[in-house]
Parts: sequence; structure tokens; C-alpha cells
Amino acid sequence: MNLQHNCDVLIIGSGAAGLSLALHLAQHADVVILSKSRINAGSTYYAQGGIAAVFDENDTVDSHVQDTLIAGAGLCEEDAVRYTAENAKECLNWLIGQGVDFDKEKDENGNDKYHLTREGGHSHRRILHAADATGQEIQTTLVERVKRHSRIRIFERYNAVDLIRATDGDKPCIGAYIWNRNTEKVESIYAQKTVLATGGASKVYQYTSNPDVASGDGIAMAWRAGCRVANMEFNQFHPTCLYHPEAGTFLLTEALRGEGAILRRPNGSRFMPDFDERAELAPRDIVARAIDFEMKRLGADCMYLDISHKEPAFIKSHFPTIYEKTRQLGIDITKNPMPVVPAAHYTCGGVMVDKNSQTDTKNLYAIGEVAYTGLHGANRMASNSLLECLVFARAAALEIEQTLDSKHRYLKLPAWDESRVTNSDEEVVIQHNWHELRLFMWDYVGIVRTNNRLQRAMNRVELLQKEIDEYYRNFRVSNNLLELRNLVQVAELIIRCAMQRKESRGLHYTLDYPNMLETTSPTVLKPEKYSANS
Repeated sequence: MNLQHNCDVLIIGSGAAGLSLALHLAQHADVVILSKSRINAGSTYYAQGGIAAVFDENDTVDSHVQDTLIAGAGLCEEDAVRYTAENAKECLNWLIGQGVDFDKEKDENGNDKYHLTREGGHSHRRILHAADATGQEIQTTLVERVKRHSRIRIFERYNAVDLIRATDGDKPCIGAYIWNRNTEKVESIYAQKTVLATGGASKVYQYTSNPDVASGDGIAMAWRAGCRVANMEFNQFHPTCLYHPEAGTFLLTEALRGEGAILRRPNGSRFMPDFDERAELAPRDIVARAIDFEMKRLGADCMYLDISHKEPAFIKSHFPTIYEKTRQLGIDITKNPMPVVPAAHYTCGGVMVDKNSQTDTKNLYAIGEVAYTGLHGANRMASNSLLECLVFARAAALEIEQTLDSKHRYLKLPAWDESRVTNSDEEVVIQHNWHELRLFMWDYVGIVRTNNRLQRAMNRVELLQKEIDEYYRNFRVSNNLLELRNLVQVAELIIRCAMQRKESRGLHYTLDYPNMLETTSPTVLKPEKYSANS
């Protein structure tokens, strides 16, 4: 018999979305936060740029809405965009109330005001930030608050394996099977409400700015639980990741370009004005494609991002994290440009939810990068991601508070059955499949696509799915196996969505259909249509 835990609300994921939701709900419910690694290991902690909201009296919500719609290339859902922009300031003030310390400056009267920066796609300065380590400030502040709350339990080093649905009525979600990485045993947890806050799926690509935990777990689990997904073809490639053998996945924030950094070829010439009148401040899809084009045209390993024309004191005060990281690698950014390449960064599609963050499965919610809210369309605008986490976490909290049953009794969950499996003696199979998957996704389903490339990718995904499914049925679970199982499922969803879109729009660019259609709609996949593969 496996160990069973019980709670009112299970939150799978420990980034900005999950932590803020837990703090909203802890007055009304017993909450468990499931963190796959240490609690600070998710994408939020590594976010550099900031959060978009209208704090400048010369800025407007309408302007924020229009900028987002333009960046989304005609595929945003305007009501979701407006809801997010209208609630941005209130959610940011809540975050400030939790203790998050955004950078300030003096106004003309000597009074403190928030320092606002500008990033690609924005027509105004509206990005609140904490130097160039905004995510770290938010994550550490919220973690401190969560750890002090008596009604919140944190389960670190636990993988969610699969969601559990009741077998009667409308088959609501009643919890999840979870794998304890400390004991290497599968346990279960019962919850009235379960919330996916697992982040994105950029680890499906060979080169990514994301931490290792971003393996599409929530999207895959929701799909297996019967939820629709949408717009999975729109994978955002951040234009500027540091290109250095010792840099790992170090991101160079959009705010560098917002503060005047210039993209240059290896010979020092500037190239972004050749691609877009907004130059370095064009949306990320345009900048990433321009860098990719120049690298391929010139046969170059990278392009260069140069902010050395700014005063050294300005660079060190605005970008201390980047300055220190690059200095350790032998690059003085006050004097020299930084080598950069694009890398998979953000999953714009995800699990379909309504405005309360409810999925197709009763009592199952999704918030943050794992969800498709309609906000991002075909291309996420910079600094709208952490904002989406906060706004839709609050929306989910309001819905959950109203529907929790204070007299609810915990149910006994079906036990996890591993009586017919053994310990694996072929871990090399997982490693081989892992590398193969990420490599062909990068080559065939990356920044530039074709019909032939997509079909090649699908052929390989189908073979991998058979191998992984057989492996999963015969051997005990492990972290690598669980992540690989989820990643190959997410890869299939990305490819299927990309095959359905017969145009180039935003982050989806295909040589076979280089133009945008006059009318378009989100790409929606339903599990029942692909039941043999799900």
C-alpha cells in the first residue's frame, strides 16, 4: 500500500503562480505545494527582466492592451488581454505588500517612485523590476511568506506522476500520484482541488534558457486526464542567451535592449534595422529569427549584444547579475560585446482554461506558463509572463474559495500498483531517447520549420512513444523516465499543432507557408481525437 496524504488544495509547482495562489488560499484551506526539486529551482527564480503594469501617469491600460495584441500577431483573445492589463496594478501592489522590493528612483520633487524600464514590444516604460534579478526577488520573498504559514505544507523533491480522477459522475480530479525522490517510492495525495502550476516545456529543445525542471509535466498530465490544449506550436525562442561553453543556460534580459544594447554581426555591423523598423525593440520572434538568419547566412556560431557604449556605472547598477556572471567568464561588458544565440524560452500555448483558470476536468485548474489563457497569442510580449501568473492565480483563488466544501471528507485513493514491474537495468535507453528527442525537436521543429521537417519529427516521436510506453509499463519510475514520458507527449502536441497551422504567424514560421492568413483562430487539440496516442 502506498502512503496517502490529504489536503484541501494541491498545488503542483512552486513558482510565482503556485506560491501566490497558496498565499491567497491559506486563509481558507489546507494547502500542499509540490515542488519537483528544491523550491527555488523553477523558472521564476531565474527571470531577470520584470513585470509589466501601468504605473506611469503617461501610460494607459489601453496602450498595454494594444501592445500585447500587436505582439500576439492577431491571435490573442482580447478579453483575456484586457482582464490581465486591468488587474495588473492591483496584483503588483499585492506583491509589493508581500515584501517584494522593486527598484525605485527620485521624481522631480525628490519623492520615491518605481523605476520603470522598457522592453521589446512595449510603447511605454512599464516594467517594474529588481535590478536584473526580478524573479529571484519575487521567488525568495514569496517562499519566505509561504514557509511561515501554518496551513501550507511544502513537499520538496516530489514528482507528480499522474492526476487521479474519480470513476463516477463527471469524473472530477481528486488528486495525484506523486513520486518521492527522497525514498524513490510512489505515494498519493487526495485534494478537493488540484492546481497545475508546473511551468512550460522548453526542455523539449536541445538549447533552452529554462532550468532542468521545465519538462512539460503539467501539460502532459492534463492531456492524459482529458483536457484540451491549444497553440502548442508557438514556442518562444529568447533571442539572447549567452553563448559560452561555461554559461549553461544563462539568459541576457530583454531589458538590455530596452536600455539601448545593440545587436551586431561578428564584424561589428548592426543588423536589426535591416529586419524591422523597431530594430532591437521588435518583438522576440522577429529578433530571434533575425539572429538565426544572420548566423545561418554567415555560417557564424553566434551574434553579439553590445551595451559597452553606455557608462560603466550605468551598466553595473542596472545589470549587476549579468555584469558579474560575464566577468567570471572573462567578458567585460562595459568594454566588449556579449556573444549570443537564441534558445527555447517560453511555451505560449498550454492547457485550455476559462477566466477562472478552470480546465475541462472538474476541480482541476491550471495557472502560469502551463496554461493557455488567450493572453499571449502567437507571441508573448516581454514581462507579461510573471504578470499572467499573478493575475490568474488570484482568479483561481477567488473561484476555489467559493467552491471549497468546509465539511468535505477525504476519500481513499486507489493504490499505486507496481507489483508487475522491476528495477531498470537499461537506464541508457532513457538517456539515448532523451538526447534524440531534444535534438530532432531543435532541428525540425525550431525557429524555422517546413512540412518535411515536421513529418520527420512526427515519425520519430511515434517511435519514441512506443519505446517509452513499453519501458514505463515494465520498470519502476524514476525522475528521468517521468520527465521523458512527459516531454515526448508534449513534443507530439507541439508537432500536431504546427502541422495544423498552414501559415506563418508570430513564433510559428514555416517556409512552406511564409505568409499570414487573413483570418485565423487558436489551434485546439482534443484528447479523444488522439486517444490511441494519449
